[in-house]
Amino acid sequence: MTNLLKRELEDYRILLRNVPSLIVSMFILSVVLMNLLANKEFVSYKYFALDCGFLLSWVSFLCMDMICKRFGPKAGAKISILAMAVNLLVCLMFKVVSMTPGMWGEFYSTGSTEVNSALNSTIGGCWYVVLGSSVAMLLAAITNSAVNQAVARRLKRDDFKAFAARSYASTAVGQLVDNLAFALIVSLNFFGWTMTQVIICSITGAVCELLCEIVFSPVGYKVTKQWKEEDVGIDYLKYLERQGETK
Repeated sequence: MTNLLKRELEDYRILLRNVPSLIVSMFILSVVLMNLLANKEFVSYKYFALDCGFLLSWVSFLCMDMICKRFGPKAGAKISILAMAVNLLVCLMFKVVSMTPGMWGEFYSTGSTEVNSALNSTIGGCWYVVLGSSVAMLLAAITNSAVNQAVARRLKRDDFKAFAARSYASTAVGQLVDNLAFALIVSLNFFGWTMTQVIICSITGAVCELLCEIVFSPVGYKVTKQWKEEDVGIDYLKYLERQGETK
């Protein structure tokens, strides 16, 4: 057990030194912001609803697909866990900030204590929302990485069509798992949603988020192609070879 822990920590250390910092930063930032933006509705109808979190959720999945393409599914899952851990720390910090006695800037514009209380509630969040988003993110990350790798193994080509096939399939399934898990844990039990709303909104949300990724996936492919040409992350790939693993 001790040796396994040491090996995983060593894997993490080498991985974080090799994955481009910009991608890791975008990944973590998108996870933190999409959970914050999820507090605001984008559209809301009887059988269809989207929150503003979907405007950024596709970014985390695109980053995950790019990492899977270059570093393998295990790396994608590990960076996802790191992003989730950072998000929990940010949520804790937001909660502390919401409990401080000071006023938000909007209070001085409106003079309303209700506005100040509403901002505190939004920033502070609720335990069930944090729990639901964390569980959903973890399940979605594992699913996305597994599907991405499963599709990649069936493809013999290494071009944009192959990248698109594995990315679109993994994102569609991963986003559906993410939306469905969150809706079942939070929306169904605390927001009063019906199962019909849970299913329809999970599917439509996944479709909208997939469409966003389709638009920007050519950029993701070009970046991963450049990584390969410039041997970005070669130390981690060699480390995997020494450990008898493959990406």
